[in-house]
Amino acid sequence: MSADQDHRTTPHAALDSVDRKLLDLIQTDFPLAPRPYALLGERLGIAEEEALERVRSLRQRHVIRRLGANFQSSKLGFVSTLCAAKVPPDKLDMFVEKVNACPGVTHNYLREHAYNVWFTLISPSREDEHRTLEDIATHTGVPILNLPATRLFKIRVDFRMDADGLTS
Repeated sequence: MSADQDHRTTPHAALDSVDRKLLDLIQTDFPLAPRPYALLGERLGIAEEEALERVRSLRQRHVIRRLGANFQSSKLGFVSTLCAAKVPPDKLDMFVEKVNACPGVTHNYLREHAYNVWFTLISPSREDEHRTLEDIATHTGVPILNLPATRLFKIRVDFRMDADGLTS
């Protein structure tokens, strides 16, 4: 493979079939084992180091935003809320930086709407949630609309990458 075809050297290079199969695996069946990349490599027919390097490359190219477990926070005693804010353009960077610095923020999106920033926050209690939101509002001067969930809708979203499917 030449350097210009190498998936690690071109930021927006097309995904090859191994990348696609790897993305399918890590979305739905990431191994909980001491050496998960060895197991991924075995399933893909590649070496452990190549599996790890491919994941690193996909993260560097922003194909993978986050690699981690998802938990039902309410079953762990946490509370969650959806938040929205009308952030003036001159405060946008500061506001987003402050929101992203909060450990409980799981998503943060810019929208074309009067409420142009939306984010979700998971907290150990409603009191902690309110303190976090008050801190953001006080620090940025931007009021936050707090929309706590009254009913939970959980959907599974997997982005199928390999049309041929995986073989074990």
